[in-house]
Amino acid sequence: MGRLFGTDGVRGIANGTLTCELAMNIGRAAACVLTANTEHRPRFIIGSDTRISSDMLISAICAGVTSVGADVTVLGVVPTPAVAYLVGKYNADAGIMISASHNPASFNGIKIFSSDGFKLPDALEEQIETLIIYNNLGQSVVTDGNIGTVTYSDTAVDDYVLHLRSTINSDLKGLKIAVDCANGSASKTAHKLFDGLSDNVTILHCTPDGMNINKDCGSTHLDSLTGFVLKNNCDIGIAFDGDADRCLCIDENGNVVDGDFIMAICALDLRSRGKLNKNTVVGTIMTNFGFTKFCEENNIRFIPTKVGDRFVLEEMLLEDYRFGGEQSGHIIFTDHATTGDGQLTAIQLLDVMARNGKKLSELASVMTRYPQVMVNLTVSQEGKLRFYTDPHIKSAMDEAKKQLSDSGRIVVRPSGTEPLIRVMTEGMDKEQIETIANNVAEIIKKRLG
Repeated sequence: MGRLFGTDGVRGIANGTLTCELAMNIGRAAACVLTANTEHRPRFIIGSDTRISSDMLISAICAGVTSVGADVTVLGVVPTPAVAYLVGKYNADAGIMISASHNPASFNGIKIFSSDGFKLPDALEEQIETLIIYNNLGQSVVTDGNIGTVTYSDTAVDDYVLHLRSTINSDLKGLKIAVDCANGSASKTAHKLFDGLSDNVTILHCTPDGMNINKDCGSTHLDSLTGFVLKNNCDIGIAFDGDADRCLCIDENGNVVDGDFIMAICALDLRSRGKLNKNTVVGTIMTNFGFTKFCEENNIRFIPTKVGDRFVLEEMLLEDYRFGGEQSGHIIFTDHATTGDGQLTAIQLLDVMARNGKKLSELASVMTRYPQVMVNLTVSQEGKLRFYTDPHIKSAMDEAKKQLSDSGRIVVRPSGTEPLIRVMTEGMDKEQIETIANNVAEIIKKRLG
């Protein structure tokens, strides 16, 4: 990744590292790069999540895009996958989403989609970065009637929800459902989607105030949803993150059904209906070892990639695989979407439950989760770079792999979206993997500070 773009766009503290000036220049540079070969007046669409800083950044990006002669349609608050879908439906040249996903409200970010609804490849992101870093934007500014315009859509939410509902045919009215919107983007779509599918839905954390997105709720804070499911005898609890591109679930017994379990359930269902193309699922190196065993037991091919839904999608597109995802709940159904979509995932899972007449716990029992330990270490950007070359860290990782042998594994990696290095161990012996993870983490802490 470059100096601005990480694994999921540009992200930082709003009005801190992610300034209005930077947002304006990203809009200007993106418009220059993505519309370089168009012969018509280009048009962008822009959506956002519920953060207080989103309006500020939308205004800055609109200024940048229109200053080089492209028009902008502002969608308002929508999920990230809505932007990916609507860029094609609305025949736009590009789509931009203002969101920092699961991060706290003080953060924000900028994700860009090309006209086909896919996140930008590295080459295009590098072109945008080059224009910004070397300040080569002045010659692209236009004047008079060539300046772009800004309009506002009042159909984006309805068009997106209609698309989601078209992907299933099952009657979900027998299911008692709780939905946690994380006070984020799903707050604008969940009622329209789920109220129309089931007659027994409770929507939680659906009152955004600009600062409460992801705060003690959503897919990163499952306790309140779990408590609600158990207290009210729900069949399923569904949790989204701030921009609703990921989904985690709670079964009727209060157990977490994460992305790995969702992939196992849906992979078997897709295969039974002849829709698991090439009998293959794409995941990441962080996919639980239990999912690998599940695939072996069910003669399903599993392909792991680097962490990040963009890498999962790249592998899927390269070989025309149709299904994949991450443990974090980014699940990709390329028959219906060009990116991970939390609400799409939720209704596909509900569809499996309805068609099979099975409880979520029974469906999830097809996979056994191996114990996993995760230690997150806060480091500087310089520390993340030094991680790759430090011989003491490498030696500690090699020793850990030796100790685990065939009974488990260790993965140590810098986060692509946060100032963290993550140490993950898996194996059947919980005490052993905890000790190994903590030992490696301690060495990394000493070496990188």
